[in-house]
Amino acid sequence: MGKKVKEEKKAPPDDVFDTLAVESRQAGTVVLMLSSPEEDVQSKACEAIYKFVDKCDENKKQLLDLGAGEALLKLMQSEDRIVRRNACMAMGVMTANPDVRKFLRKREESVPAFIQLLAPEEDTVVHEFSALGLSNMATEFSSKATIFEGGGVEALVKCLNSSDPDVQKNSVEALAQLLLDYQSRAAIRDADGLNPLLELLKSEFAIIQKLSLLALDRASQDSENRSALRELEAMSLLIDFVAHPEWNDLHVMAVMVLSNLLEDIESLELIKETGGLKRLVALITDQVPPEEEPKAGTGKGEKKAGSRAAKKSAKGSKSGKKEESEKEEPPPGEAIIPTLPDVKMCAAKAIARSAKSAENRKILHEQEAEKMLIHLLSHESTDVQTAAAQALGIMSENLLSKDSIREWEGMQPLIKLCGSDNGDVKEAATLALANLTSGNSSNCQEVSTLNGVETLIHLLADPRDEAVANACCVLTNMATEEVLRSELQGKGVVTALMEPLKSQNTRVQAKSSLAVAAFVCDADSRSEFRNAGGIENLVLLLHSGNDEVRRNAAWALAVCAVDEPTAIEICKLGGMDLLQEIQVSGTRKNPFAEVALERLLDANLSAKYSLTGQLSSTNLIEDGFYDAGQIRPNTKFMSIEDYCKQELNDKRPILFINAKADPVATQSASNPELEAKESSKTNVSGKSSRTGREGKGKSKNKEKEEKQREEELQAQLQKEAEVLASMENQPFNPPTDSNLVKYIEEVTERILPLATPNEQVKALAQFVADKMGGSIDKGQLPNFSWELPLSQVKFELKSNVIPIGKIKAGIHIHRALLFKTLADRIALPCTLTRGEYNRAWNEVMLTETTQQPGAPKFPPRCFIVDLIHQPGQLMRSDSPEAVNYKKL
Repeated sequence: MGKKVKEEKKAPPDDVFDTLAVESRQAGTVVLMLSSPEEDVQSKACEAIYKFVDKCDENKKQLLDLGAGEALLKLMQSEDRIVRRNACMAMGVMTANPDVRKFLRKREESVPAFIQLLAPEEDTVVHEFSALGLSNMATEFSSKATIFEGGGVEALVKCLNSSDPDVQKNSVEALAQLLLDYQSRAAIRDADGLNPLLELLKSEFAIIQKLSLLALDRASQDSENRSALRELEAMSLLIDFVAHPEWNDLHVMAVMVLSNLLEDIESLELIKETGGLKRLVALITDQVPPEEEPKAGTGKGEKKAGSRAAKKSAKGSKSGKKEESEKEEPPPGEAIIPTLPDVKMCAAKAIARSAKSAENRKILHEQEAEKMLIHLLSHESTDVQTAAAQALGIMSENLLSKDSIREWEGMQPLIKLCGSDNGDVKEAATLALANLTSGNSSNCQEVSTLNGVETLIHLLADPRDEAVANACCVLTNMATEEVLRSELQGKGVVTALMEPLKSQNTRVQAKSSLAVAAFVCDADSRSEFRNAGGIENLVLLLHSGNDEVRRNAAWALAVCAVDEPTAIEICKLGGMDLLQEIQVSGTRKNPFAEVALERLLDANLSAKYSLTGQLSSTNLIEDGFYDAGQIRPNTKFMSIEDYCKQELNDKRPILFINAKADPVATQSASNPELEAKESSKTNVSGKSSRTGREGKGKSKNKEKEEKQREEELQAQLQKEAEVLASMENQPFNPPTDSNLVKYIEEVTERILPLATPNEQVKALAQFVADKMGGSIDKGQLPNFSWELPLSQVKFELKSNVIPIGKIKAGIHIHRALLFKTLADRIALPCTLTRGEYNRAWNEVMLTETTQQPGAPKFPPRCFIVDLIHQPGQLMRSDSPEAVNYKKL
């Protein structure tokens, strides 16, 4: 009876369903179980889903399509601790799928749910997977903003102090993602999150160290964060981190953080005071740091790096076992393990980044940072060489560093690297040399002493554009020294610059043009450049759409145009027209083109007068000048040789100035042998003719003598033909003007000795008028016959080019040109201006003379000289009669 009563007590109530064990292999069935009111069913369903989605990414997408996302979000806020934990684990793993993250972004409660689960009272597992979910969500920018606004930064910072490594890993990874946003950088400082990040550097897990360094790298991009890190002695900790050889695979990231910190001068001053910079330099150059130098008598040995700790999985799963890494400090006297090439490269880049500030360069120079960079130039890695050369290039902007790099023998490896097969190395090395030689004659001389000239000239044909441009800069810097310029010219630098001028790279074009301007500063180099076809390349660069290229090309042309042959060549190639177009343009106009145009015209006064119709008092007419008349803008300017080769036509004659002696006459006078040969020719021919007449009556015995004389005559005629042929092959000799020579002699003898410029002007005006047909009454100019005599001279000379002295009847254009020519020979300043309808006039600056002694003297005034109606009359340039003289 008692036993029956006991069994009745154990029986469940009639309204309670008996326990049912259900087995399901369908994901949809498990998703339905999430909606069960029983917490035990919910918990087991969430656990089953966690295991399912942890297998592969496709399972995450499948459960999302089955509607598991909504149910899991709801269960993450459940009152039951186990349900919340399992739901958080499942949803945290599912966030690795982009479609799941897209779904969660559309749910406003998703991010706050994860942040809420980071509360201190929650389990460690919940913290782990909540941080994992936030880490995955933070990959999108919109989610970053939501996490920041929901206070996620503060919650994640608190989790950094967790004793569980998985929580630390997921939290620091989430923070690293959030720190890509500038708002989070300020928030982590306010939440005191920088110190926990530094503490994680001591973690035994490599993945945690790596993520903490990544977070510090992004956080240190904020100036206030850098200040806070200095107060936390972050630089010393990072240098200590680099000193551990067993962490060498993370040294690059540590140096990157140091690079950010060294941007501030305060950081440099601090690391200078603590000796950290010298210690870092020693570590990078594989030397013994100052505080670790071995004592005398200490033996040396080798130390192998300890094994690294077991690396954590990126999925955030719990680690089963942990292996401790060896962290013993290397005892004094043990060999230093070399740092990796990537670390050296990053260290050099850190120096370069810090050296962008002038104050930082000064501190780095005081700490002899250049020595480290010079040491790295000899490293076998091309990346290290490139970074070191780039840093030296930036450091050389400091004047003291330029001298120090030379004294510490840094020029030799840089010149050697210019011959490297690696393009990046060549570019960096040439850039460093360009900065080192800028404004430093000693460094320029050092490049020559170290046989770097040939290397630089060879680089001008290199396919690497930036290396070519930098080489041009170095050569330009060296050209400031006359001795070095002569050396470079002797080694063919002028011809070598032809190749970079043809480059399509605008920087190469600009720098090579500047180099040309530096080297063509003497007649020989300009002739070499012209003969090599360099003028054409410079003229083509005037078409460039790049302002710097046009400016430098114009400046090079300005230097080239100081002598007449080059100026004529520039005009032939259309350089003058292009320069005029540039000066007319509102956007391309520049002072360099203006200078080039002025020099071009000053070196070729014939072109200047034809194009501008104006010669100033400083433009002295010399032998070889010619007036081709007003030329249209699009008309090609021809040389006097071209005009002389033209057939006789009915166009306006070319007025030519040439007071030089006849070269043929001069050659005959200076070559007595030629005269003797001509005389001998005449004598021989005369004797031959007489011999022919007398030979009929003579005997046959003298026929042999006659034949010998004929052979001598033939030999003489052959020699004469050779002389004439050699004269034809001589350079072009323009026609001479013997009358002009006489004019100059008369003017020099009669007018030059006169006491005052006023008297000289009047006398010269009368002289010109007398030589050109005398004075012409007003109104009678149309009746003055000057065209027919001029045509007769053209016909006599069988040429369109007429020497000015051959003209005996001339009007304004002829008389003004002759007046200017003669005035320049006796140093009487005057101008020459072309007007319309064959008008031209001369202006002189003279003081007005008065008959009263002691009268005040006034500054010189401008007068126009009358050469037509009343020769010698001076007319004020602004007077009505002067205006009429120009027009009528």
